[in-house]
Amino acid sequence: MEFVDPVAALNEVAELLAYQRDAGFRARAFTNAARAIAGSDLADLQRIAAAGQLEAIPGVGGKTAAVIAEALTGVVPAYLLKLRAESRADVATEAGRALQKALRGDLHLHSDWSDGGDTIHAMAAAAREIGHEYLALTDHSPRLKVANGLDAQRLAAQLDVIAEINLEHAPFRLLTGVETDILDDGALDGDPELLARLDVVIASVHSKLRMERQPMTERMILAMANPLADILGHCTGRMVTGRGRPESEFDADMVFAACLHFDKAVEINCRPERLDPPKRMLRRVVELGIKVSIDTDAHATHQLQWHPYGCNRAAECGVPANRIVNTWPLDELLAWCASHEAPAA
Repeated sequence: MEFVDPVAALNEVAELLAYQRDAGFRARAFTNAARAIAGSDLADLQRIAAAGQLEAIPGVGGKTAAVIAEALTGVVPAYLLKLRAESRADVATEAGRALQKALRGDLHLHSDWSDGGDTIHAMAAAAREIGHEYLALTDHSPRLKVANGLDAQRLAAQLDVIAEINLEHAPFRLLTGVETDILDDGALDGDPELLARLDVVIASVHSKLRMERQPMTERMILAMANPLADILGHCTGRMVTGRGRPESEFDADMVFAACLHFDKAVEINCRPERLDPPKRMLRRVVELGIKVSIDTDAHATHQLQWHPYGCNRAAECGVPANRIVNTWPLDELLAWCASHEAPAA
């Protein structure tokens, strides 16, 4: 009998519900239930379920109890299967599908080393099944403690794991990377020498999202001027589902001009709750001739299927396929990333 972790099942249900408008209260119910049973002995939970007493656990209700009970029998809960099917529905437009077919890989994702839900091995295996030629592992940098960001020692250890995976799965390539925080002064979070060893560096703002327009603009420009950065991640920081979150304020033309000048890419983030940048900004990226990267920002294996959300937007805004860096062959992609490094003194 296959083991299905009831806590993981509850959390995945919560995650999928969180992307549905007006479903935040239901998502919280499943998150609360996951917390309620986290750390519980599996045998104890099975005895409680057999007695029909799961709802006696504080924080567990009827629907959450049903998910727990099914998981404990070794099957994927029916409600979870339903939500997965809905999230994987063929949402791609014809033009979006053409762009998706051109993609060779994904350059932004997270594993359970930071705030992801699946192992590095599982993420790599899922990417190979999809047909990706390469995948960049970009767990968070140390400052983002809430996401279990990797300090220098953990990141160095992760590089060894990636090297082992690449020996096992060639010619598929798992690229080394990080999603580094853009600090308040525009510096990049993390050890510069270690960042310089990585294949791909995504730079994103995660803190002080309500910073005033001028300092935020300067902050982002300085990050793009840094030779260690390759891609500007989810540039506005907005959230479009649940309670939502407004866009950060910055001079988009100035930031995008910096991306163009330093030959950096602007990420099209495929996460359904982000869909960042907004279409008006993406059209400006296209007008200016800036490169883009269409990435899922996946935190679990099933989220690697989210490329249609970004590809549809890219097609609608007229992004040329040859300007999408993750449509390029691996050698070309790596050469472009390496071109951003400061020349040796």
